Amino acid sequence: MPSLKQALDGFSPDTALILGSGLGGVAKAVRNAKTVPYGELDGFPQGGVSGHAGALVAGELGKHKVAVLSGREHYYEHGNAAAMRNALEQLAQVGVTKLVATNSAGSLRKKVGPGAVMQINDHINFSGTNPLIGEQDDSRFVGLTSAYDFDLIKSFRRAAKREDIALSKGTYMWFSGPTFETPAEIRMAKMMGADAVGMSTVPEVILARFLGLRVAAFSCITNLGAGMTGDELSHEETKENGPKAGLRLQAILENAFAKGLK
Repeated sequence: MPSLKQALDGFSPDTALILGSGLGGVAKAVRNAKTVPYGELDGFPQGGVSGHAGALVAGELGKHKVAVLSGREHYYEHGNAAAMRNALEQLAQVGVTKLVATNSAGSLRKKVGPGAVMQINDHINFSGTNPLIGEQDDSRFVGLTSAYDFDLIKSFRRAAKREDIALSKGTYMWFSGPTFETPAEIRMAKMMGADAVGMSTVPEVILARFLGLRVAAFSCITNLGAGMTGDELSHEETKENGPKAGLRLQAILENAFAKGLK
C-alpha cells in the first residue's frame, strides 16, 4: 500500500483541510483534483462514520495547493486519540504547514443555532485523554496558548465579511462520544466557558501543533445542546443540518483561499 508521498507523486500541498459532515462541496471545488480513497493509503484511517467520504483529494483551491481529507477517524470509533497521527505526519512530510479543521457541533448559545458557523479560537479537552500520551521525550509538552493561529483567524474573518456571512467565534469542548451529552453536562460546559460541544477536532489540533503546523478550525452548528430545546439529539439531525452550515463555511473557505492565506 503506497504512502501519501508516493500517491501524490511529487505534488506538494501547503495546506490540509479536514472536512466534517456536510462539507463535501469543498472537495468538489478543488481544481485539477486527484482523489485517493483512504483504503489505498498506508496509515490513513480505515474507520467509517456515515456522512464521511473517507478519501483524500489533492489539487488547487484558490492560490493554494491543498490536500483535502474528506472524513476523519474519531476517538470513539476505536478508543485511539492519536488515530489521525499517521495521516498528519505524512501531510507534514509532503510540505503541509497549515491545517484547517472542521466539524459538526452542538451550540450552547441560542443565538448561534443550527445552520450557523462558529470559528474556534480556543478549546477545552474534556475527554480525559490526549493523543500525545505515550510520547517518550519532552516534545510531548506542547504549548497550546496559541493553538489557533491568529493570522489565519484574521484571514478567515475577512473572508466571512467579504461574503457577508455571520461568523461567530468561541470555545469548543471535546467530549469523547459516541453518545451525545446529557443536559447536566451541557449546563456544566456552559459554566466552564464552552460555546459549542463535539466529538472531534481537538486531538487533531494537538497533533498538528506537535508537528509544528499552524491551525484554524470551524464548527458547523447542527443543533442546540441537550436540554436546551427539550428534543432528543440524533446523528440524523447532524447529517440534516450539517450541509446548511457547510454551504456557508464553504463560501468562507473558498473566498479565503482565493485571496490567499497569510
